[in-house]
Amino acid sequence: MDIYAHLDDVCVRYGEKIVMQNLTLDVVEGAITCIIGLSGAGKSTILRLLNGLKKPDSGRVIVKGQDITEMRERDLIELRRSIGFAFQFSALFDSLTIGENVALPLREHTKMSDAEIRKLVSATLDSVGLAHVEERFPSELSGGMVKRAGFARAVVTAPQAVLYDEPTTGLDPIMADVINDLIVKCVREVGTTAVSITHDMVSARKIADRIAMLHEGRIVWHGPTAEIDHSSNPFVDQFINGRADGPIKMQVRAA
Repeated sequence: MDIYAHLDDVCVRYGEKIVMQNLTLDVVEGAITCIIGLSGAGKSTILRLLNGLKKPDSGRVIVKGQDITEMRERDLIELRRSIGFAFQFSALFDSLTIGENVALPLREHTKMSDAEIRKLVSATLDSVGLAHVEERFPSELSGGMVKRAGFARAVVTAPQAVLYDEPTTGLDPIMADVINDLIVKCVREVGTTAVSITHDMVSARKIADRIAMLHEGRIVWHGPTAEIDHSSNPFVDQFINGRADGPIKMQVRAA
């Protein structure tokens, strides 16, 4: 089992708030890893660590055998070219057409001709079920279509890894299932490694080869998806079954 990335004893603070505390995690190459946990637990920070947008206060982040913790910015830029990022709210530019949005990483990071870019953009959009929308603007598409366009932009360069930030947030159950199928399809066809963060257990079970649970700054469980329902970990048991009673204490404010 090859390892694409390794977070080694990572600590992260935002001011006085400790987001990660001695966190260790392996991301298996060629697999889809889902990181689950409560909203605000710091799951998005793991994605930012993996592409070098956030540096840990201590510990190391190893990607493809390289310690990126002290990597120079120009080398980090090169690393990010090999990593696709699908943002939670897609982050498409409203002033650009869908085709122009998807073409951006190709124009910035390759020397492809305009004709080659147009052909690849069209093929990538077609692969996510968005044929013939290149000339339309994000405001003209539904939320699910915009999400798929964001996925197309994330994978158009055939990256070594794709990071998905809450891919099913804000979608109805049917569209969420469409998105889940699309993530699996994109990852398998491109032959890449993927990390998805979510608190949606339906999504996690559907797409993940492996699941890791983040709680209070640590990974409290990590293993194959098929084993999570048999975990004896009380934090995992409470979270995946959606129970109010358990070791995870929620603060409920009075009205």
